[in-house]
Amino acid sequence: MSAPKTAITPTRAEDFPEWYQQVIKAADMAENSETRGCMVIKPWGYGIWELIQQQLDRRFKETGHQNAYFPLLIPLSYLEKEAEHAEGFATECAVVTHHRLEAVKDEETGKTRMIPTGELAEPYVIRPTSETIIGAAFSRWVQSYRDLPLLINQWANVMRWEMRPRLFLRTAEFLWQEGHTAHETKDEALAETRMIHRLYEAFLRDHLAIPVIPGEKTENERFPGADMTLTVEAMVQDRKAIQAGTSHYLGQNFSKAQDISFTGREGRVEHAHTTSWGVSTRMIGTLVMAHADDDGLVLPPRVATQQIIIIPVTPKEDSRQAVIDSCHALATTLRGHHFHGDPLRVHVDDRDLQGGQKKWEWVKKGAPIRIEIGPRDVEGRKVCLSRRDRSSNDKEFLDKEDFIRDAAEILQDIHDTLLQRATEFRDANIVPCSDLADFDAHWEKENPGWLLTPWAATPEEEDTLSKKHKITIRCLPLDQQDGPEAPCILTGKPTRQRAIWGRSY
Repeated sequence: MSAPKTAITPTRAEDFPEWYQQVIKAADMAENSETRGCMVIKPWGYGIWELIQQQLDRRFKETGHQNAYFPLLIPLSYLEKEAEHAEGFATECAVVTHHRLEAVKDEETGKTRMIPTGELAEPYVIRPTSETIIGAAFSRWVQSYRDLPLLINQWANVMRWEMRPRLFLRTAEFLWQEGHTAHETKDEALAETRMIHRLYEAFLRDHLAIPVIPGEKTENERFPGADMTLTVEAMVQDRKAIQAGTSHYLGQNFSKAQDISFTGREGRVEHAHTTSWGVSTRMIGTLVMAHADDDGLVLPPRVATQQIIIIPVTPKEDSRQAVIDSCHALATTLRGHHFHGDPLRVHVDDRDLQGGQKKWEWVKKGAPIRIEIGPRDVEGRKVCLSRRDRSSNDKEFLDKEDFIRDAAEILQDIHDTLLQRATEFRDANIVPCSDLADFDAHWEKENPGWLLTPWAATPEEEDTLSKKHKITIRCLPLDQQDGPEAPCILTGKPTRQRAIWGRSY
């Protein structure tokens, strides 16, 4: 008996990386650009990012943050002020060295070439992150303790020269938000760092239906120049990890390098304690790898570009207009209802295409709810409902009024199903391990999942183990840092600390 056909080939089990690329292509989300390592985000994919942006931005503003914008080009001298930070990004930096082009005609070929001229007195780096340029602004804005806290967020693009690009996961240019704050005391800055960390955890869970492990990065994995990095780590369907968001306590490292100083309450000059934090379009890649199936994208409703697709089924021309009118009337009614405070996003697909073609297009795009309405449904005031969290051929008939009443509840149930499914998968693939031989054997498996181990070794010992198996400590999970004492898996030293190890994107 032959295997059932799927809309996406290869399947996840056959070739996960290629499956991922094909899901994005089939959903018409993005494509590779002529600019190496960069992508064109198409309307369906950009609509997801817009919703992530709008909903996160709302949360940032509720916690007192304001948006601003800073230059794309960073003077090289700014990065030189913070050597440890700059070194962490040095191999990924794109550098602007000239400020104009001149047309030069090749006498042999007759072709005109554009030659960079006008060398800059100081090169500029296209921002890989903005701590240094924003720190320069903060040093001008902060004079007294009364100017603090300074709570700023920027929505922007950044560039990190990526040698092995992958759409939405690793591209040379990507979109993100980066928060930057300055505080009077260490305690206030740490509270900010932890608050944003919790915000990211909740956002991924409540909006993207992605359960994450909140934890702290080890010294080896910490953001360059930071005193502490908190992370939220997601497991996707090939059991690898994705760092879905980070929040950094930078201490006074950047404020001393950039003179973010102020007159304190006792009249002394003090340096601010700063933080930075961010998430990016990598969230979309995480979403795809966490929820999509072998028929295409599966979108959590809160970030679905369209939540409900209504497809008129018009086998006969004489009933076509009545069916289409009924579909648009239903869409208008549904748009008057709300899901988590926002009007339902409803689209009527009345293109002159076969119903099967429309169905599979929306299956591959991951629309949470698909409704089909034909002449008999209009007469009987029924709708044919399909949910994207179920089999692509699964359908049920509902009274139209019942569907209108329950649409938001159905969307919430889809979200809850996706979250439960992802949580159960993750938890089934995190294995406690206290024996080094078992630890070594684990990484010989295909798609091995994560290990949770007692840990109390040095950064150098961690680095040796990481290189041996091509793994990293994803985080020291916050809820596992005061457990029962156990011997470190490598050194045997007694420790209450636990570490999660995994392979990652």
